[in-house]
Amino acid sequence: MAHAGGRAVVPPREEMPMVVESVAELTIVIPAKDEIEMLPKLLGSLCRQDYALMRKTRVLVADAGSTDGTVAAALGFRDRLAIEVVPGGLPSVGRNAGARLADTKYVLFLDADVELAEPTLLRRAMGAMKRRDLHLATTNIACRHGGFFDDLLYAGNNFMQHVGSKLKPFATGMFMLFEREAFWALGGFNEEALFAEDYLLSKGVARQRFRIVKGKVLTTNRRFRKLGHGRMVFMFFQTMMHSWDEEYFLRDRGYWGAS
Repeated sequence: MAHAGGRAVVPPREEMPMVVESVAELTIVIPAKDEIEMLPKLLGSLCRQDYALMRKTRVLVADAGSTDGTVAAALGFRDRLAIEVVPGGLPSVGRNAGARLADTKYVLFLDADVELAEPTLLRRAMGAMKRRDLHLATTNIACRHGGFFDDLLYAGNNFMQHVGSKLKPFATGMFMLFEREAFWALGGFNEEALFAEDYLLSKGVARQRFRIVKGKVLTTNRRFRKLGHGRMVFMFFQTMMHSWDEEYFLRDRGYWGAS
């Protein structure tokens, strides 16, 4: 200790750099089969997210035996994302397989043919989950390069999602951000369901633990092109009418002809 004019002079403490530990809190699961065209668009949109922990977030592509180069395309993002390819199956099987590998508090399920439209979407959705102690968050859907009727039907879907959420949550597999423990408490996705497995799961969430986050994901109109707008509308209303009849969703309704 030095002295100056009879007074003790205490040397300043050396400033220690503050270390902030960033631990991954989210796992992303994407079921895919032969998505060589669409999957890179989704992964590119994840790279553009301003979510601070994006680089540490595991992105699991649950592949159901693709033969078109989907796996190689996914692994081509390893320099930008913590991406892995794991065995998958039909969407419910792939989603559950990915969720079983997750050890984070939150799991985000995305369809392989969507794209996150805004770079802030993931950050804002995660913020809502934490602030409101949510079990499930979703967002709106819009059609990429769609026609008038495509846009109209997705707008109708968004409207019904908002209206329905006053009674029972309704989210699609295009974007489902779950609290992992709540997801497994509901039993995960029903792997026997042949369609609307996302609806069956989301309606089990408590209304006050569900939010629709402002924003949107972009998807294609390929389902409409294959099944037709009328058929898709019919299936949507049949889903609403049979919402309490789980057996209805275990029979083939021709949906996979649209995928």
